[in-house]
Amino acid sequence: MAVTRIVENGVQAREIIDGLVDEGYKRDEIYIFAHYEKRSEDITKELHTESVGLKEQGMMEAIKNIFTSRGDELRSKMQSVGLTESEAADAESELDKGRLVIIANK
Repeated sequence: MAVTRIVENGVQAREIIDGLVDEGYKRDEIYIFAHYEKRSEDITKELHTESVGLKEQGMMEAIKNIFTSRGDELRSKMQSVGLTESEAADAESELDKGRLVIIANK
């Protein structure tokens, strides 16, 4: 079961991630999503969390995401790490507001 947290910034993200690690999650089981790809990459790198890649998505889904909108891509990636379609849509609407979405899944 995926654990989802919504935060406003990188400082809050660090606090949540540290808490998830204390609860027993490994950093490679924690994913950070931001609406803007560069922001997502920077925070993921800084906080040493995992990026969604071929392992999580599969080849066909990764190729499909090349040709879709950022919102569609984000929803697809969030589903690939454990959210339902509805949960991913709700989380993506939070990203539209400038927030960060943290998903942990063992």
